[in-house]
Amino acid sequence: MKSSIKSSLVFFILVVILLLHPSCTKQETIHQDLCNGNCDAQYEVTYKGQTIQPNSNGFYEIQWDGLNYFKIEGQLSELNDQYVINDVPLIQANFDSDYWIVVDSIRFQTPMFSYLGWFNNNGLNTPIPFGNYTYTMVDLISLHPPLNIVGYQIPKHFCWDCPYASTIVGTHSKYNYNPTQNIVLDNEMVGDTLNIFIETIFNTEGGVTYHGQTTPVPQEIIEEQIKVIVI
Repeated sequence: MKSSIKSSLVFFILVVILLLHPSCTKQETIHQDLCNGNCDAQYEVTYKGQTIQPNSNGFYEIQWDGLNYFKIEGQLSELNDQYVINDVPLIQANFDSDYWIVVDSIRFQTPMFSYLGWFNNNGLNTPIPFGNYTYTMVDLISLHPPLNIVGYQIPKHFCWDCPYASTIVGTHSKYNYNPTQNIVLDNEMVGDTLNIFIETIFNTEGGVTYHGQTTPVPQEIIEEQIKVIVI
């Protein structure tokens, strides 16, 4: 009799535990929108601290005035919290161009001074040169590959099939809402048109493996081209 009561009590306890134990269900991940509304990327061209406005054809005209670079500055939409890790937004701007600079030879002059020579004051602080010496460096292209005006070079034995290839081609501004890129400029570009290509990626970690989930994570890529005429 006691054995029967004991068995019934154990069975009752097991039933109560099973009824009170919550069922295990996989929580479905609901992804936020990337931005509050549509993501946007606005870029402007500045030279010598002045913002250049596009002309009626959408081209930016820069009059070269001795400063050997201009800037492209961006203003990007802010991401929602799900795509910001430790206050770092998962965002990136990539810059590239089809304009390359090839250096074959360089020639420059330096003043020559005589030991214990002449000076233009009694303090002996400013020596007077007695002539110039010309330096010439040739065949530099064999030592330095062509330079893209956004600021990168492709090595001579570059591995195009390697996984890291995309990180070397172009320049990249990551994890900030105000990407800025300096573009090389000189007097030999006067009369040329420079094409700058910009790719903005909102949520650089997008994919189907985010947080171990199988539902696709939203990602948005905005591509645009800026045309600059050097005058």
